[in-house]
Amino acid sequence: MRLPQSASQLRFSHHTLSSISRRPQAIQHLASSRNATLPLRSSMPSIPFSGSLFGSSSSSNMSSSSFSDQRSNDEWRAVLNREQFRILREKGTEPAGTGQYDKHYPSHGVYACAGCSAPLYKADHKFKSGCGWPAYFDSIPGAVKRHEDRSFGMARTEIVCANCGGHLGHVFKGEGFPTPTDERHCVNSVSLKFSPEDDAQAAQKGESK
Repeated sequence: MRLPQSASQLRFSHHTLSSISRRPQAIQHLASSRNATLPLRSSMPSIPFSGSLFGSSSSSNMSSSSFSDQRSNDEWRAVLNREQFRILREKGTEPAGTGQYDKHYPSHGVYACAGCSAPLYKADHKFKSGCGWPAYFDSIPGAVKRHEDRSFGMARTEIVCANCGGHLGHVFKGEGFPTPTDERHCVNSVSLKFSPEDDAQAAQKGESK
């Protein structure tokens, strides 16, 4: 797009504006004129980077007081590395197919929050979705909270750790996967840490949170 070379190109004369106010049909004539220069819109929608499509807006509609773990951002920075902080606390996302748990399918164990260690998913919740991120059809009862996310001009359901509010990813329904819930919890590997601990013990801990 070629920008105007001078501010005078964006100005209409007093005579022209007066003519437009008297004769509405002049608007159409000006718009079609080869020499007419229309003002640029001061704000235009921007296209997010592809990675951002799987992240969320930086502000959540859930108050931080909703969570048991009330650490400040400075306290989180002291225990999380830069990438963990970006995803868990700033609601970022990891590139598709890069996470350490994308193709991780243990026979037993638990995936816990990388921030606060609260158990989130059991090994037998995980399934192969081919989406490029770890996928789970369900979570440990009470371990995950959901809320509507309308960032980037779309309506999605964000999922966060119910204990600390750390961003996990998003949940999608009705995609036709042969799972008991027909849900796909699309989770960042960075948001998780795996433990081969017995499923029953981890589930009991998760339900007590």
